[in-house]
Amino acid sequence: MDTENQSSVINFVLLGLSDHSGHQTVLFILFLVMYLVGLLSNSSIMTAIISDPRLHTPMYFFIGNLSLVDITIMTVIVPQLLVNSISQRKTIYFSHCITQLYFFVAMSSTNLLLLWTMAYDRYVAICNPLHYLTVIDSRACRLLVSGSWVVGLLNSLLHSMMTARLSFCASNLIESFFCDIPPLLKLSCSDTSVNELLILTESMSIILVSFISIVVSYVRIIMSILSINSSEGRHKALNTCSSHLIVVSVYYGTILFTYIRPTSSYSLQKDKVVSVMYTIVTPMLNPFIYSLRNDQMKQALRKAIGRCLYAHKN
Repeated sequence: MDTENQSSVINFVLLGLSDHSGHQTVLFILFLVMYLVGLLSNSSIMTAIISDPRLHTPMYFFIGNLSLVDITIMTVIVPQLLVNSISQRKTIYFSHCITQLYFFVAMSSTNLLLLWTMAYDRYVAICNPLHYLTVIDSRACRLLVSGSWVVGLLNSLLHSMMTARLSFCASNLIESFFCDIPPLLKLSCSDTSVNELLILTESMSIILVSFISIVVSYVRIIMSILSINSSEGRHKALNTCSSHLIVVSVYYGTILFTYIRPTSSYSLQKDKVVSVMYTIVTPMLNPFIYSLRNDQMKQALRKAIGRCLYAHKN
């Protein structure tokens, strides 16, 4: 592709997860099932939270927003992946690529901030239970969630604009199954030092700061739990934050591995596997992690499913 700047780029080719023709059908079925499971489970979580008054609390409000983010991440990535799995033409238009990049980065950033918000919620609930209702009131919930969404969208806008201005003159083959910043920077023939600096500074300000804040919150939480005299009380306190801790560990682990390092250190196959984890596997598993360890959520889900079955019969 003999281009001098990004304006002459018509499309990219997403090489996907495997170039072996025999794997395509298996991958299509696998990711279709995971996508449908993710949509159904996250939608069920949102429906249960909306329909059950007992779940109209800050913690479940945050979980509902997290489910919405997970649905959006999967919808941004998986349909294009499915089309490419069964198509000979694995192309994506330049404008579509930047759009996919924008929504993916926006939802990923929002996800990180929502996880931090949920850690703060658990911190106040366990360490300052008497002040919980005054600190985490409805206004604070709306501000925390809307702030997470706004920061995520603006952060992504900056990254998308900086990526869109790059030149791609050597190749249009993206060594990935979706348009992400690292493979595009690796593909570009422009000077990407500003973009890499932006990733590092944004990573420091959003990923690391939120991660460190979560770690500090959980150190305080664990100290408070250890000071509880009743074993039943300790178990109940641990149960309220264990699901969130599992999600944080998986999601932050993969994100930190992907973005807190220079572009030159990317490993093709390893990075593809890690990308599948945080774009498809984690959003699919989050509802199960939150529901299977939460009796209130399980009861609400059973009621929601029962109402759906009853309405269907009638």
